[in-house]
Amino acid sequence: MRLPRLRRRREPKPADGTMTLMEHLYELRRRLFFAVLGLFIGTVIGFIWYTVTIPPIPTLGDIMIHPYCAVPAQNRAQFVGGDADACQLLATTPFSILQVRLKSALLAGAVLSAPIWLAQLWGFVTPALYSRERKFAVVFVAAGSILFAAGAVLAYVVVSEGLTVLLGLGGDTTTSALDPDAYFSFLIAMLLIFGVSFELPLLLVMLNQVGVLSHAALAKARRYAFFGLVVFAGLVVPGNDPITMLALAVSLCIFYEVSVQIARVHDRRKAKRLAAAGLGELSDDEASALPADPAPVGTADVTSDDYAAPIADPTPIPRADPPPPPTRPAPPRTTDPTPPPARPDDLGDAT
Repeated sequence: MRLPRLRRRREPKPADGTMTLMEHLYELRRRLFFAVLGLFIGTVIGFIWYTVTIPPIPTLGDIMIHPYCAVPAQNRAQFVGGDADACQLLATTPFSILQVRLKSALLAGAVLSAPIWLAQLWGFVTPALYSRERKFAVVFVAAGSILFAAGAVLAYVVVSEGLTVLLGLGGDTTTSALDPDAYFSFLIAMLLIFGVSFELPLLLVMLNQVGVLSHAALAKARRYAFFGLVVFAGLVVPGNDPITMLALAVSLCIFYEVSVQIARVHDRRKAKRLAAAGLGELSDDEASALPADPAPVGTADVTSDDYAAPIADPTPIPRADPPPPPTRPAPPRTTDPTPPPARPDDLGDAT
């Protein structure tokens, strides 16, 4: 006796990558399942790593609290009965420690499981891209990841200096004992703000590549862009300390100038290609000349896989004649020649 198959047999995917709507939904569900599973496993590892040392890496809690511990000891609260060199936060609610540990574990899990959920995202998107688009996507995703990591690292280094300035404003009259929830929320916000802000050059380069922004436009708006970036840094930094604001503003201005130079090189190469093709003198609103003997549609020698094969002419469907209109039956005719009887008030022929 054969047992029934409990696992649904997966049908082979078509070579051209086309799928129906339900197949897309099934694929999305499968990708989301593995992405969430990877995030869950990474969060569990981060929860354990919060208090357990993985040689030679310190615990996650020590890494997260290091910017606060870099503040001079006279600006931090020292608890009675504790170690003079100890660096601890003050929990004021029963669940604050658990919340901090869960937040830290979730952040670490997102970083540790990044290869898994990025691979699932890439596997879901790539079937709809051509080979050239895949190459551009790989370059931009890699550059975006590096820029985000660089911004987060800079924020981690600068936060300690910002805390030193903010906690030292009270002088010898006050001391600071930070709440774990407030401190970790501040630290995570700084990491995200710097990481996302460092994506600015990538955005400008992408707009230049697709022809939305030119080098001339970027160079002309340089002064206004620098002023806007300084204002932006002053608005988004949660601490509003001058060191953190200055670090973010200077970094963004440097990245803007790098983007301008990259756009300059790209526009020069594009101008040379257009000049070699005889299209250098044409404006954006002017059409190029068509070839004298264009090839028929579908007969050109297409060698790149960026173009789909020509579709054959569809077979015309014969048009059916409309049905005849329904005929109404004629009323029956009477053949009796007898005239109708005369009425009593009939006077006959008046003439």
